[in-house]
Amino acid sequence: MTLSLNQKLKRVEISSFELDNEIVFNYFDNLPAAERDEKLIRSIYIGVLALMEDRISAFLSKTSNELGTELESLKMIFEMKKELFYKSSIKGALAEDEIAEYLNEYFKSKGLKDVALLSGNSRGALPKNKTGDIICQVNGESDLKITIECKFDKSVKLGEIDSKNIFTRRTDTAWSQLIESDANRNSKVSLIVFDISLVDNSVLKYTENVGYIPEIGFIAIIDSQKGDYKNLVIAYMLARDIAINAKEVELDKDILSVLITRIIKDIQEITAIKNLVNKNIDNNKEILKQIEKSILLMEFNQKYLTQFLKTGSLTKKDLLNFYMGENVKENYRIIEKEINEL
Repeated sequence: MTLSLNQKLKRVEISSFELDNEIVFNYFDNLPAAERDEKLIRSIYIGVLALMEDRISAFLSKTSNELGTELESLKMIFEMKKELFYKSSIKGALAEDEIAEYLNEYFKSKGLKDVALLSGNSRGALPKNKTGDIICQVNGESDLKITIECKFDKSVKLGEIDSKNIFTRRTDTAWSQLIESDANRNSKVSLIVFDISLVDNSVLKYTENVGYIPEIGFIAIIDSQKGDYKNLVIAYMLARDIAINAKEVELDKDILSVLITRIIKDIQEITAIKNLVNKNIDNNKEILKQIEKSILLMEFNQKYLTQFLKTGSLTKKDLLNFYMGENVKENYRIIEKEINEL
């Protein structure tokens, strides 16, 4: 491989390039051919940002000698994702990619013909305006759209119109981004997504899950670090119903607000019940694990007690095995795996 820098054009030039790495090969092998060039450029960009972070560089240096290849890769991916998420220069782009990918997987699993498309740097209907990160074509129809704006930024407040001071410096708010997204992308409904770790308190006071601002749009609070996008799905499906069923008639805004607020409340109650059930399942699994541990320890201790009563002593090797209890740990790993799969 020959790498050179074109100082005049400020460009990195590579004459030939080959890489023998199973992880990299598998990643690109699973991508459509048309997407590979773009993903390669993004990978290099993300990698450079990671190497610029001293902590990650130190981490990679340390783990390369101490960990196996597979564990090293998994830990590297986790730490890098965590670090890059909080870098203002990259977290927005990562959020858009993950949300679009999640929605497309969801559409596929539910048999919907909807498509989530990244708008990238394309301008919309408003001059020099790129607001509206993701455009969702409902049933694949280009003229029936839901626009999604991703704002992983604590500086973005709710921005109710009654608190808006037009004489101050312009700043993005949830209200302004929803209105701007709709206008710029000519969508039927707009939706703004915040991450629970990067959201202003004014938004959280309005809603901690899914919120609806009449005639403005929806707010969804997700937890991307835990892979929890359920509020995004709830908000999207409500927005989808409005986009499909809204007629060009005069609607009673107050009644619409009451209906949607009630629907959101009921969905949140069902979600809360589901979370309680899942917690009970997890608690019961932990109880089962403790029981199995106790049974294994009883059998293990009984074995050495029986041997001691028969011979009147234990060899040094037996005593070491009794102290370390390695056999118990090995047997428990198998049982623990079975319980986790219940």
